[in-house]
Amino acid sequence: MSTILLTGAAGFIGARTAHLLLDQGHDVVGVDNLNDYYDVRLKQHRLQGLDGRKGFRFVQGDIEDGPLVERLFAERRPDVVLNLAARAGVRYSMLNPHVYMSTNAMGTLNVLESMRRHGVAKLVLASTSSLYAGQQMPFCEELAVNTPVSPYAASKKAAEVMSYTYHFLYGLDVSVVRYFTVYGPAGRPDMSVFRFIRWIDEGTPIELFGDGSQARDFTYVDDIARGTVAAMRPLGFEVVNLGGGNQPVSMLEVISILERLLGKKAVIDRRPPSRADVDATWADIRKADRLFGWRPEVPLEEGLSRTVGWYVANREWACQVQL
Repeated sequence: MSTILLTGAAGFIGARTAHLLLDQGHDVVGVDNLNDYYDVRLKQHRLQGLDGRKGFRFVQGDIEDGPLVERLFAERRPDVVLNLAARAGVRYSMLNPHVYMSTNAMGTLNVLESMRRHGVAKLVLASTSSLYAGQQMPFCEELAVNTPVSPYAASKKAAEVMSYTYHFLYGLDVSVVRYFTVYGPAGRPDMSVFRFIRWIDEGTPIELFGDGSQARDFTYVDDIARGTVAAMRPLGFEVVNLGGGNQPVSMLEVISILERLLGKKAVIDRRPPSRADVDATWADIRKADRLFGWRPEVPLEEGLSRTVGWYVANREWACQVQL
């Protein structure tokens, strides 16, 4: 088994990935700066689930801190790096673009430089379906993604291309995994599923941007974690979609499913659409299946049911999380 350096370990996807790695017998060095982009109680809740697990060590720190990253490599001597640390969210990136570039691009460069200096050969880099804005669906990895429409997408594109540069120059083996609308228990409160559950449950009007016809290729977090871990195998340099792979589901349909699961009717407050939002996302996932036998296993309704169950079980504090 290997020692894995996992950045973003207190994040939504990072924590689930850490559990899966530990289940497989790996040692995990989890790094996270625990920033307050969203309510830190969620990050602490995820870390509590990892606390005490054999093989897990947590370091609070930021990949923007080059000397810290260098010390982690020197002291922990990882075999593989899973770089899931990132500033996420399309709308907030329009308000604070500098922090997106400093974390997503420069932070990734710090990781790559330490990998080069310490002879660590394998990187799995988390990226985003937001890069496909305006392309023909279903989105396949061969599409040109040279016209990002948000600072978030642009910063992720920068991380991808810098990773390719280090593959070309120094032989790093890189798997770039592009995530499609991840949801599940203990999810991010700035994303629609967490917000919709909370608002429907408490009778607060749902803030719905656009007419609700915009659709997403929703992917359950455990499926995403499986795909991320599967991408650790040697691939050279590959970009791989991790998404539901089915016909995209509209926001109105998601609301309808949540209404049924919660036994309550939603009140909808319609807002103007955001210019940076895309109308739909839909992943072509044949490459993930071909390269490492990955396909999603959790259907949308089952995943939403699990997510609602988590929220109800943790309602006492989850209802207070800042949205």
